Amino acid sequence: MPSFIEFTRESILANLRAKITARQPIVAAGCSAGLIAKAAEAGGADLIVVYSTGRSRIMGLPTTILGDSNAITMQMYDELHNVVDKTPIIGGAWAGDPTYRRTERLVRSFVDTGYDGLINFPTEAINPERAKMREHVGQGLGVEAEMMRIAREMNVFTMAYALTIEQGRILAAAGADVVVPHAGWTTGGMIGRSDDDTSLARSVEHVQEIIDAAAAENPDVICLAHGGAIATPEDTEYLYANSDAKGFVGASSVERIPIERAIIDTVKSFAGYNTR
Repeated sequence: MPSFIEFTRESILANLRAKITARQPIVAAGCSAGLIAKAAEAGGADLIVVYSTGRSRIMGLPTTILGDSNAITMQMYDELHNVVDKTPIIGGAWAGDPTYRRTERLVRSFVDTGYDGLINFPTEAINPERAKMREHVGQGLGVEAEMMRIAREMNVFTMAYALTIEQGRILAAAGADVVVPHAGWTTGGMIGRSDDDTSLARSVEHVQEIIDAAAAENPDVICLAHGGAIATPEDTEYLYANSDAKGFVGASSVERIPIERAIIDTVKSFAGYNTR
């Protein structure tokens, strides 16, 4: 029988800091199905991250919010936890959900479901104009910082996507354990963003700008990276050589692009022989 591990905020951070001390990159794997999570753990993922939007990727669609995000993410937990034995599972919580006006209730719902931590996704930062317009009713970027503060008070491990320098500063100041500079929609694969010519160098510069802002607020914050032109393991080699990022959060890079490539190559291989 497998031996299951119970994770606390302290134990998760201790594991991550041990990786940093050893100069080994932290790898957080976006997983939206049991098989993907099981394989990611076998590959050595340090964190399993669950997003409702991952369901759209498995459906062959671009990364898209489908339906009731928080309810979907909480429903996904049992499938993944059933096959993951030794890796923390982090839930993507939509802080701007109007059905969770009391943010503490949202945090408790994710914790009671079983999640070992939270990340602010979907994030209102994807639509900054809407976020600005809805700030006064608790559906802007401020509620994501509030979620970080409440989770910290409850001693829940937190990760926070930051799309801008200002967001990095605010989320680090709110107590996020990990800030993840977000370089944009991941390029590559069959349905990745194709109209963005941002270079790998510029994506990494963007990441470093956010890291600098976050570290200025909290020198102890752990900073990873996500998205944009940073899409492959080879891209992360450049990332680590040219920024202070201590690891990578892969969603499309883990559960979409590799599946696309593997299935295409496998089917081509099966089709590559002659019959009698």
